[in-house]
Amino acid sequence: MSAFIKKIFSPLVMLNCLGMILVVVLFFFGTLAFIDFYTLHGEEVEVPKITGVSEQIAYSKLKALGLKAEVRDTGYVHKAAPFEVLEQSIKPGTKIKPGRTIYLTINSNGSKRIELPDLADNCSRREAEDKLKTLGFKLGATEFIIGDPDWVYEVKVNGKTVKAGTRISVDLPITLVVGKGGLEDEYNGNDSLDYIFNAPFETDEPLEGEVTDAPQDHAQPEEDYFGEE
Repeated sequence: MSAFIKKIFSPLVMLNCLGMILVVVLFFFGTLAFIDFYTLHGEEVEVPKITGVSEQIAYSKLKALGLKAEVRDTGYVHKAAPFEVLEQSIKPGTKIKPGRTIYLTINSNGSKRIELPDLADNCSRREAEDKLKTLGFKLGATEFIIGDPDWVYEVKVNGKTVKAGTRISVDLPITLVVGKGGLEDEYNGNDSLDYIFNAPFETDEPLEGEVTDAPQDHAQPEEDYFGEE
């Protein structure tokens, strides 16, 4: 037993134990320091307002504060300049850690293009107008043709017929070609009755100038005979 105790408390074993304890302590404090460094504990920056400026200026402002920028989406505002920042993911004045990424929505250098929905021979005028307005299209003057009332027959842009799925600028007005009625039936079931009721009546008397096969009696004129006595 005494020999076993001497081995446990030998200088070599004690040094190994102290070394392990030291490694655990160093690892613990090193982890805390790394977390503080990685998360920048106690250090914050205020997000500036970058909407309304160009993309390049926004990148420069954010980089100077230790922040990152990334374009997430594009939009189109007619009054805004091309590549102008329309939206930012974090509101101005918010305090965040350096190194965070702010996502930007940039104004495109041209009008937004949207696929035309399937309207021709597929819906009424009201349904077509509601679909177009929901997607952001502008409506031009409606063109009327002979056909079923308020039924959409064609869709035109700049006077040309366009098919469903075509990408069209939202700045271009859409013209709907709509029926106004006026269709006539090719066959009227009352035609035969109309013919019967309006047909001329047949008469036994021949018309003037008409030749008939019926025999005619030609009576001889009576002569006066005067007897002589």
